[in-house]
Amino acid sequence: MARKSRRRPYAEPHPELDVESVLRGRTRTETRADGSQWAVRPVQGSDKTYRCPGCVQEIAPGVAHVVAWGDDHLFGAEAALSERRHWHTACWQARDRRRPG
Repeated sequence: MARKSRRRPYAEPHPELDVESVLRGRTRTETRADGSQWAVRPVQGSDKTYRCPGCVQEIAPGVAHVVAWGDDHLFGAEAALSERRHWHTACWQARDRRRPG
């Protein structure tokens, strides 16, 4: 028997984003080499699979990683938070040493 998909059905609206709950806790601000500010939060693991933008490999469920989002989004904190990305911790730490592209 196939397991039920956890994905949101196409016709259903997106769930409300609780900005306060995401910002609460262990979120820290980091400055990149180019001067941009990023909010970074460690995650002990989740029940979903994510794709790391640093290495383009999957972050498996249960694997500790970081979530990062730009701290200076043109449309404010909620827009920045909606564009957050999940990174392997090592990929996030090495992001300024990687060659672009």
